[in-house]
Amino acid sequence: MHDAAVIERIRRKYLSMAPVLDERSRRHWAAAEATELGWGGVTAVAAATGLSRTTIAVGVHQLKNRGADQALPPLLRRPGAGRPHVVDTDPGLWSALDALVDPVTRGDPESPLRWTCKSTRRLAAELSRQGHGVSAGTVAALLREAGYSLQANRKTHEGATHPDRNAQFEYINTQVQRLQKRGQPVASVDTKKKELIGDFKNSGQEWQPQGEPEKVRVHDFQDPALGKVIPYGVYDLTNNQGWVSVGIDHDTAHFAARAIRRWWEDMGSRRFPRGRELLITADGGGSNSYRSRLWKVALQDLADAVELTLRVCHFPPGTSKWNKIEHCLFSYITKNWRGRPLISRQAVVNLIASTTTKTGLIVRAALDTHKYETGLKVSAEQMAKLKLTPADFHGEWNYSIAPRRKGN
Repeated sequence: MHDAAVIERIRRKYLSMAPVLDERSRRHWAAAEATELGWGGVTAVAAATGLSRTTIAVGVHQLKNRGADQALPPLLRRPGAGRPHVVDTDPGLWSALDALVDPVTRGDPESPLRWTCKSTRRLAAELSRQGHGVSAGTVAALLREAGYSLQANRKTHEGATHPDRNAQFEYINTQVQRLQKRGQPVASVDTKKKELIGDFKNSGQEWQPQGEPEKVRVHDFQDPALGKVIPYGVYDLTNNQGWVSVGIDHDTAHFAARAIRRWWEDMGSRRFPRGRELLITADGGGSNSYRSRLWKVALQDLADAVELTLRVCHFPPGTSKWNKIEHCLFSYITKNWRGRPLISRQAVVNLIASTTTKTGLIVRAALDTHKYETGLKVSAEQMAKLKLTPADFHGEWNYSIAPRRKGN
């Protein structure tokens, strides 16, 4: 079957050409489009244009047998001939359909379809129950005529925004530029979506021999033996390099801090041999939440271990999608393993590490088999021992943690 984008493209083309086409040329044009699409083409063109499958099939036959069809009459009807439009014979049909499609704004909020999937089949069944006998195909044609099309949800609403949201973005940008000019490392960090391990469906498509798709499980029930993996990423903004620790236990602050340490020891320290500070940009929740005391304790342990002053900037609430790692690293990892079942932990590591881009992205990955305890509490005494300095601007979002001297 052809996707919605193909059908929408054909629909736009048909609407632009329909006014200058007669019955025969419409039939032949639709047949040519269906033939070009190949298998499923007649169905796709019928869905896009509202022409019947029979009409398009006749056109396909005529195009394939041009020599034999030359003697056939042109099958053009005089103006006004043919079956009248369904809305003309049933004037109340469109109002009834419109009320079902959008019951909140124009119809009855108690509509029987208010809380169900509004498929053309269900719409046709409900219209027939109300005395408007129509088929699902007719409903689809009416909706297209009215400018409707199948649409997915689009993420646009970010909710209430913090009054200092833009100021925080500017502050982060200033800090990033300041450290980069001084040759100090800047890293964007975050946890990627947890992934089920096993022969489960993975979104996307990849090339396979015709008729031989990868076979996966019907239901996504977690495999007790394989479980899930938790990829935590570190993205080097200056060098376009990334590190991903693939955890198998819990997404905790200590897990996040250990991932940053592994990046520094394996990649960062080689790129920044004179590094004395590390700027970390992170979102405001999860294992690296700005509210988490444990995150700050874990960062203190990290600063002590690598002997770097850590400067941390959190994105304002509801803006994590602006974190560089999301669209500079994670998005490419997702593309790289699209359509492939993540059959083992090592497969996840290999797929992440093989991710590349035209701009030269380099990614390394490793499995983290450590166990991380959850529910740990941090006392006021532990917090008092941290060498944590809040920034003048939103100290809860922006702060630095200096390494402690040995023995302190």
